[in-house]
Amino acid sequence: MLHDPGSYSPPLIIDEIDLEADEKENLRSLARRIAEIAADPVNAERAGLWRKLNDLDQERPLVWINEIPWHEMDVDEELTPRCRDTWARGLETELRRTIYQWTHMSGDMVVNPWIECPLAIHSTDFGIVEEVDIARTDSANEIVSRHFHIQIKEPEDIGKIKMPLVTHVEKTTAAVWDAMRDLFEGVIPVRKVGQTHIWFTPWDYLIRWWGIEEAMLDMIDRPGMVHAAYERMVDAWMTELDQFEERNLLSLDCRNVRVGSGGYGYASDLPGASFDADYVRPRNMWGCSNAQILATVSPEMQWEFAMEHDLRWMRRWGLNYYGCCEPLDRKVDLLKRIPNLRKVSVSPWNDYRAIFDGLGTKYVASVKPNPAIFLDAEWSEDAARAAIADALDLAAERGVAVELIMKDISTVQRKPQRLWAWARIAAEEVRRKR
Repeated sequence: MLHDPGSYSPPLIIDEIDLEADEKENLRSLARRIAEIAADPVNAERAGLWRKLNDLDQERPLVWINEIPWHEMDVDEELTPRCRDTWARGLETELRRTIYQWTHMSGDMVVNPWIECPLAIHSTDFGIVEEVDIARTDSANEIVSRHFHIQIKEPEDIGKIKMPLVTHVEKTTAAVWDAMRDLFEGVIPVRKVGQTHIWFTPWDYLIRWWGIEEAMLDMIDRPGMVHAAYERMVDAWMTELDQFEERNLLSLDCRNVRVGSGGYGYASDLPGASFDADYVRPRNMWGCSNAQILATVSPEMQWEFAMEHDLRWMRRWGLNYYGCCEPLDRKVDLLKRIPNLRKVSVSPWNDYRAIFDGLGTKYVASVKPNPAIFLDAEWSEDAARAAIADALDLAAERGVAVELIMKDISTVQRKPQRLWAWARIAAEEVRRKR
């Protein structure tokens, strides 16, 4: 996550990484398994299917799972880290999760024949973080309830939102790069990767500082203030993006990188004919936006207080994704004004018939089945299958290209097998549509 509206993290400074022999062997063993998985020809097959999907030439619907409640997933200590070093534990966790997902619920995931070394990029973010009271039902779950303390009350408070400053902590990048090359030499290649897809969502931030009820009322009572705050947020994201571009810190996302709130970004239109492999620019990548909190406002207000402002951002990108959890079935005409729009989020709160009719064959529908199905005391495979089949059948009748993205999974009632079963059922149903 590039930004966190709930906290600020200082730059990570690493001078040297010195691991014990058992830690190194543990990581090498995991990397060997990653290399075996990546060598499976199904990865290239799936990458081609994602590309065809995003080119609007779907061969079949595709399936992917993310936003997984990893604290409930461990079986037979498959996810239990062994490394003691903090950096190594982070890398180990990433490798273990990749292997676990491939083993139990791969869907149409694609695994690279290399391991990424992320550039140590730091942003000062927006100068303001949420002040919040938190209520938890599970200390291990990152999903919590929040009560926000209002920080933007008057027009002068908008100035609390600052323009980000981006730095590349080259010392840290060098230390991690040296450690990873030493670890994985002869096992799997290592590649440096900069900033890939950027989750652009001004409203998700504003409501944490402004308050939901307060912001909704101010769209009527003080519209000028709302416009000014939203424009400042767009300015902040644009300022940051300019620095990523100027400093050559961007990396392509037209591969097995999540774009928007959906699936992978493989696409023939990207990176584009003018691509310089040594200098990635926004026009070679995917952009996105959403306004989840405006789910129940009118189309006119959604355009005025979000999408019209977003156009400055979305014109920068080669392709775009729009939406997240908000229903968009009444707002498809607005979506058609977005430049280079290719994918649209279809959350469970949509009328499938209405939104599929609106999207037609011009966009990919990023369908999000309802994760509440995992909450039932008695898990029903029949109910899961019926929900998937209903969406796929309605889309097929209208020629709509579909990706099935199971996300926002706060719990599976500590029964990971439910998610494994969902992945199996989804795979069976999408193949039924071939």
